[in-house]
Amino acid sequence: MTASSKFEQLLAEGNSEPTEGWDFSWFKDRATEERPSWKYSQALCQRVARADAVFDVQTGGGERLAEILSQLPTNPRVIVASESWSDNVKIAKQNLHRFDVSIVEIEDKSDFPFPDESFDLVSSRHPTLTLWTEIARVLQPGGTYFSQQVGKGTNSELTNFMMGPQPVSDSRSARRAAAIASSVGLNVIDMREESLPVVFFDVGAVVYFLRKVIWTVPDFTVEKYKKRLFEMHKHIEKDGGFLSHSQRFLIEAKKRNST
Repeated sequence: MTASSKFEQLLAEGNSEPTEGWDFSWFKDRATEERPSWKYSQALCQRVARADAVFDVQTGGGERLAEILSQLPTNPRVIVASESWSDNVKIAKQNLHRFDVSIVEIEDKSDFPFPDESFDLVSSRHPTLTLWTEIARVLQPGGTYFSQQVGKGTNSELTNFMMGPQPVSDSRSARRAAAIASSVGLNVIDMREESLPVVFFDVGAVVYFLRKVIWTVPDFTVEKYKKRLFEMHKHIEKDGGFLSHSQRFLIEAKKRNST
């Protein structure tokens, strides 16, 4: 196989894989990402086990919530999950049906269609947007918001390789999240940050990642970025991989009791 034909084959593989859901098993042996030390799923499982009414925001395909619920002897009395992408809603309904989870399709920027103080636990993993005022509104006094979030400058090495040097916004900083949480009546009781290595072992994995994690290169298409993808292919062939870093932070906050 020539270098050119190998490049084209890898592009085709990365460009043809469906992007619905949040199952990343396709990346096995093609890319690796170190996981945060705080073990989000395990920690969330402990909190769900103690909860009465749970709301999982932007659940994706419900894969992680289903994994958590499958470990519990009994489910919370109320479990609700939201998702904005209709294709993911269908997958979430399939994954969560056996757990009697109510799936609600809500746009990421829309208010939650629930009464005040509906839940004692609200969770979200890698939300595209955190509606802090709405989270505080639907939490009961003393209730918990527990979330793992994408931090400031995540995968900036990959973004910059594809697009050239880009400014890093403060909109996803842990410091900003903590300040907003406090301003809406939540006490931050835990905040941790980590920078984690991400390694891509072929350009097909880069293509699939950029199609799936769309905010990394917002206008990405294979055709538009084919020249940069070829440079990426040459880089990986020479060095054995492309190293980037994901930025993650954990935030746990409790709603203040009414005075």
